[in-house]
Amino acid sequence: MVLQILGSGCPKCQKLAQNAQAAIDKVGFEASVEKVTDSDKITDMGVVMTPALAIDGEVKSVGKVLSADMIADMLRS
Repeated sequence: MVLQILGSGCPKCQKLAQNAQAAIDKVGFEASVEKVTDSDKITDMGVVMTPALAIDGEVKSVGKVLSADMIADMLRS
């Protein structure tokens, strides 16, 4: 499982990446966090507002910094 953080690397993107890693640690799944900063790749995924979170290539959240608990709930479902 791969959690992708889509964004320029701004403070909100960094916080979302931290929360994603915390969620992975919390649920104990085998997963990794990948940062996608290439604007062409981001728009190819249909994202126009960052930060965004994708799980295995499927965009799950756009324009929000989700909490670790919210991301953990997504991983469990």
